[in-house]
Amino acid sequence: MRTPFLSRFELQRRQRQLQDLQHYAQVQEADFSHEKDRLATFLLRYSHQLGPLYAELDEIETQLHVATRYLCEALRRNGVQAPEPKPAPSTALPQLPELPRATALPPPPSGDGALLPPDPLSLKQLYRRAAMRLHPDRAPDPAMRQARQQQMTEANLAYAQGNRAALEKLLLDTGDESIRPSARETHPILEWIRRCEHMVQERLHLVQTLLHSLRTHPMHQLMVAIEKAEAMNLKPLDVMAERLHKQIAERRKELYIGQRLHANSSLAPAFVARLEQSSSLA
Repeated sequence: MRTPFLSRFELQRRQRQLQDLQHYAQVQEADFSHEKDRLATFLLRYSHQLGPLYAELDEIETQLHVATRYLCEALRRNGVQAPEPKPAPSTALPQLPELPRATALPPPPSGDGALLPPDPLSLKQLYRRAAMRLHPDRAPDPAMRQARQQQMTEANLAYAQGNRAALEKLLLDTGDESIRPSARETHPILEWIRRCEHMVQERLHLVQTLLHSLRTHPMHQLMVAIEKAEAMNLKPLDVMAERLHKQIAERRKELYIGQRLHANSSLAPAFVARLEQSSSLA
């Protein structure tokens, strides 16, 4: 398989692209670490202020679920239809996503495989070289002279536009092989660059996926909302704590009733139905 032409200039450009890609991946990793640390700090504050209340509510919900299950079993023994109560969902804090350690990139090729073509000619040097080879006065016959005039027009345009690749192609088309690196010199470095690019792109995709899942997490969205409210001198966590206190008081009343209500009572089916309805709305 013939190795495509790639000058030293192009190789260096590819290496700079790889460095830019690595830098962008590092920036994204830093963003992920920043967002994760920010959310972890918020979760500590959230847990400190509301964690004991949620733990108390979870304990009451567990006791209420047990009491309701016993009551439903007794109702079914008495011939009354009573659905199996659903356990209350846990209010445990979420686990934040972890970014695995990155795999080190392979070392660049060494020895003969690390050789690069000679330093590239400047754009002006390439143009002068093309002008010497393509000048119409050097054409051996009128037909070739006309072709050279067209090629010289293309060379002038390429130089005016700073199009290095077009000048290199004109030189190659006219048989100037001195600017073409050999396959032995180019192939190992190209393969190394491609492999590194693939590894960095895979890492970047993983980081961006985890960063997206972190920023769209409900607790992250709650953090952003609370920070905006606190910036306006509001106290949303205090409001949430007050609501939890009220919810705990209401569930304690329900637990008191559920633990003492007899299956023969006419109130038992209505009590179970109300709990089922409130559970489905939660």
